Amino acid sequence: MTESRRRGLDAPPQDIPQEDPEPPPDDDVTIRPLTDRREFRRCEEIQRETWGQDFEGRVPSLLLELHQKTGGLVGGAFDEDELLGFVFGFPALEDGLPYHWSHMLAVREDRRGEGLGRRLKLFQRETLLDRGVEVACWSFDPMVARNAHLNLNALGAEVLACVPDMYGDTDSPLHGDLGTDRLLAFWELDGERAREAISGDRRVDFTPFARAPEVGRPDGPEDDAAPDFPEVERVRLEIPPDLEELRQEDPDLLERWRERTRAAFTHYLERGYGVAALWRPPGTDRSAYCLESPEAGRRLGRSSSDAWRPRHGS
Repeated sequence: MTESRRRGLDAPPQDIPQEDPEPPPDDDVTIRPLTDRREFRRCEEIQRETWGQDFEGRVPSLLLELHQKTGGLVGGAFDEDELLGFVFGFPALEDGLPYHWSHMLAVREDRRGEGLGRRLKLFQRETLLDRGVEVACWSFDPMVARNAHLNLNALGAEVLACVPDMYGDTDSPLHGDLGTDRLLAFWELDGERAREAISGDRRVDFTPFARAPEVGRPDGPEDDAAPDFPEVERVRLEIPPDLEELRQEDPDLLERWRERTRAAFTHYLERGYGVAALWRPPGTDRSAYCLESPEAGRRLGRSSSDAWRPRHGS
């Protein structure tokens, strides 16, 4: 490990960097509902571009249009008439409790990094609040740092559970052959955590996590020993800096990362630990989930919505 990478997560408290600011919005981009059949067909094309031409989980344009007319929501980011990305979800019910299942979010590859994913989610939030919806849920790959940053840091969602191999084997090259482990996200749309994250007022003190044990990282090529998951107030769970690069260069190591990450999340979430944030120190290529025990979270006023356990999604 280089000194610069070590410094990023193990620095003294006064040197702990904060998150990079969100990029300024592009005034030429409009976020609005999809309205005509051509737009829904383009939405289907973006699915193919994102998840692969033969992706079996693709939602057909006619079904997207039907959802739009019957209580679902398909929102798009447009540069004039050109669709740059979309968010899609529909009403759901869990043990009698209504919520919105956010099924897909995708942005064209050439327009990523512009904050369009966040703007699409904020449009989704505003629309759902206008409809009287209080909660949205979705799933995301725990190994993809940019998605975790958006969900946890920028939007203020919580992690409910880790679901191993949630979708089984798919034909999407984006998923590859490493399984489809997913974290379930719970977004209380008008909750304090969401409001603070969206306004930029949410602050997580990373100082105690800098000194906390690290869990989940594979120790070496022959690492067959049972992982050590200490029962302490806080741990940090690091994930690889570049999923695609590791997939190409060392798929066996990536598989061990996946197994360790799954085991760590399963262990701690089942014991009531919450995910405070994803730590991505600027100037490094590292990312780590910051997990804290129920006792530590209660002392800091952070809560987990244990009543919600959605079973389905993408």
